[in-house]
Amino acid sequence: MAATSVPSCFFFLLFLALFSAAAAAASSRNPNGYMHLRFYNHERILGSGPDATIVYAVERRGSTSGAGFGNVIVYDNLLRAGVEPDSPIVGRNQGMGVGSSLAENSGLTNFQLVFTAGKYNGSSLALQGLFPVAPLGTVFERAITGGTGRFRLARGYLLTTEVRATNTTLTGQLDAYITFR
Repeated sequence: MAATSVPSCFFFLLFLALFSAAAAAASSRNPNGYMHLRFYNHERILGSGPDATIVYAVERRGSTSGAGFGNVIVYDNLLRAGVEPDSPIVGRNQGMGVGSSLAENSGLTNFQLVFTAGKYNGSSLALQGLFPVAPLGTVFERAITGGTGRFRLARGYLLTTEVRATNTTLTGQLDAYITFR
């Protein structure tokens, strides 16, 4: 009888040790249960000439925001560490948007934040959600649906606030709140 209880006790202790190690590894990765990253999207807006980082793929309806119903835009914007145009580049915001509102006040976006420098170099975050046509300073949210590299199995949300605009540029503050599953 004692011989059969030793193996079951051993397996229980082994399971407990493995569970504890996994929990410790997860907590060291995300001590607060999530990761917060901030960076800035630097866009050269539609119509700003040959240096534009956002262009029409399909222009079904004229619109200064690109949100005309049925319009399709593509973009490849710089991600920088700060709001200043000369702050270090950390990656690119590459994706597309579709004017999906008959009222022409929002569009559906699907994009990747591709990191090209720093500790997340070679990794990316996948996102999607609505982009409203709204005044400067409006906060809006999109879903983090996955990632690659250091962001594999990422989930969460991205809060975007447009913080600076000129005739040719638009700068948005991006706050990513990431969990891992």
